[in-house]
Amino acid sequence: MKIILLTIGDELLTGTTVNTNAAWLGAELTAHGFTVVRAETLRDDPHAICQALQRARAEADVVIVCGGLGPTHDDRTREALADCLNRPLQMHAALLEQIKAYFTRRGRHMPERNQVQALVPEGFTPIPNPLGTAPGLWLQDASGIVVVLPGVPHELQGLMREAVLPRLQQLPGRPAILQRTLVTAGIGESELQQRLQGVESLLDEAVQLAYLPSPYGVRLRLTARAASREAAQQRLSELVAFIQKRIQPYLVSLSGETLEVVVGKLLRRLGATVAVAESCTGGHLADCITNVSGASTYFRGGVVAYDNAVKVEVLGVAPELLAREGAVSEAVAIQMARGVRKRLGAQVALATTGIAGPTGGTPDKPVGTVWIGLADDQVAFAQRYFLPDDRKRFKQRATAAALDLLRRHLLQQKVPRAAIFHR
Repeated sequence: MKIILLTIGDELLTGTTVNTNAAWLGAELTAHGFTVVRAETLRDDPHAICQALQRARAEADVVIVCGGLGPTHDDRTREALADCLNRPLQMHAALLEQIKAYFTRRGRHMPERNQVQALVPEGFTPIPNPLGTAPGLWLQDASGIVVVLPGVPHELQGLMREAVLPRLQQLPGRPAILQRTLVTAGIGESELQQRLQGVESLLDEAVQLAYLPSPYGVRLRLTARAASREAAQQRLSELVAFIQKRIQPYLVSLSGETLEVVVGKLLRRLGATVAVAESCTGGHLADCITNVSGASTYFRGGVVAYDNAVKVEVLGVAPELLAREGAVSEAVAIQMARGVRKRLGAQVALATTGIAGPTGGTPDKPVGTVWIGLADDQVAFAQRYFLPDDRKRFKQRATAAALDLLRRHLLQQKVPRAAIFHR
């Protein structure tokens, strides 16, 4: 089933607002086995909206339109669809009452202008929006399906999950489509492809493999299509087994779980706690760890020791060591990890110290150098990484490297002690 996305709004084209809706819709639809063949962004122009809608309906089974359903004069999607499809707008009494009730629950009277949000093109079915005043719309006719959603991201996502996806999944004639996302860490896209040489023999029109790199690692999206769910599962299982055999040490999850989720589960299973001391990552490591619900059961806390004085006074790093080795060094990373572990009473601790750039590098310690320390009651060591990038991506990549180092340690996988150079 082919789907085309039309996102509407001048602000999306001027850069005032980032078009997160297109990205979210693409990911959500793909995860549920639908094929998004194109996404188009349009200004608030009825003529442009109509032309794009006509093109999309000729090419796709389903067209999803989002944005331009508000009550202001520049929200023109509703009127554009009505004129384009020759379906006059009609006041929907029940919908108007729902919009009034939305305001009443908030102790407000509905502004007169909001009545336009109860206008529905003839033949469209309204989709009530409990999170806002702009309802969704659904049209199914001989030319296919048109879904219209509000542009406010949390409202769009709620309607999509609760109303639109269930309807789309019930449509007849859909093949069985299964997807699986494998999460890797500590290995780049090029090396992954090299280790997976020969995988092409398992791929065809029905079975596909996509590489999805990010600063936190490379995700592998596996898709299998077949006449039955059982047949699709068989093809998918064969592909997973092939990949597992060749990259097992780098596999974080077989079900799309992020590094921080997997590490959290390991810590809970072992009954262990963790603390972090951060210099170059500036708190991002603690942020990632605490993004997981229930992290308070295993995360003791963290220290952002950006200034060397904090490394000395709070973490107990020896001043003479800092003077001799420098802050970005193996010995300092180890002392930082030991210090925060003792200070916060954790079973295991991580530490990061590096050069984010673009200034501060030297021939011996170029921009992108980072040492990650780990300490528990048995061992203390540090690992050197080279992650040259802009400051934000550097912090993200260093955080991923730290979490993966902890993951491997908790699993008792081999932790390489030589320098690692990530490209």
